[in-house]
Amino acid sequence: MSILRRIYLIAPILFVAGCVEPYSAPLDKGTELQRVYAAAEATMLDLGKMRTDISPKDAPFTYSDLVQNFEQIALRNEYHITNGRFVAGQSQTFLRRWESPVRVAAINGASTSESATRFNNNEVSKFTRRLARLTNLDMRTSSAEDANFLVLFLNDKEQAGFAHTLPSILRDISPAVVDAFRNSPRNIFCAAFAFTKPGQKGVYGNVLILVKSEHSDFMRKSCIHEEMAQAMGLTNDSLDARPSIFNDDEEFAFLTKHDEILLRMLYDPRLKAGMESYEVIPLLPAIARDAAR
Repeated sequence: MSILRRIYLIAPILFVAGCVEPYSAPLDKGTELQRVYAAAEATMLDLGKMRTDISPKDAPFTYSDLVQNFEQIALRNEYHITNGRFVAGQSQTFLRRWESPVRVAAINGASTSESATRFNNNEVSKFTRRLARLTNLDMRTSSAEDANFLVLFLNDKEQAGFAHTLPSILRDISPAVVDAFRNSPRNIFCAAFAFTKPGQKGVYGNVLILVKSEHSDFMRKSCIHEEMAQAMGLTNDSLDARPSIFNDDEEFAFLTKHDEILLRMLYDPRLKAGMESYEVIPLLPAIARDAAR
């Protein structure tokens, strides 16, 4: 059994992605939570999970694999919202992505040490540049005041406090989302909340990413890779995707060559946000070949 599993909660105007640890025994706050996260990380590494190789020889993939994986990851919902609750259920959906400049800012809670703050800011900055190269988007880091893509490093107390500010940051935010942010269970390691622009089908306008600051540097970096990449529009998981972070088997910790190609495919100029799956799928074989060059 995998030590972690990821869930992706998706609706037309919102997706929530989270890295989830399945055990739910009562925990003390602070250092005890850090110990639990460290133990989970150690167990995964002992099992050979959270690999750091980007293009492993033992996980080859074909153009057909890329097409199938893109369809499963970019064009399917794993969850939907019913009566204010997230309900599991696979369904086909339309393409979602950014169509306008992306401004990324990292926000570190007061509990974050100076060294951890430097690490977090550096990793977010590096990964932002990598995503910009892969997508050809106008995407760069900025001040928090100018950002539409916030990466938050908070402990459990700070997480609850920040939830109170969310309605002032996003005027139309649902109370259910505020509650999910405030009361994010401790077995959720990190999560992304992405919102589309009103009246613009599939066009992202804002993202909030929560990374629990109780994690180690390694796990925070893994969360940065997964949640920031998913917040570009690759919102689902597929057990067939390998080598990939878009897979709940936790085999890989960081964005792989396979995942880079999926991002290039997502931002191919032949595609547009809001396209239905029946419009996208016939284009994918040619797009996959071009993206893999």
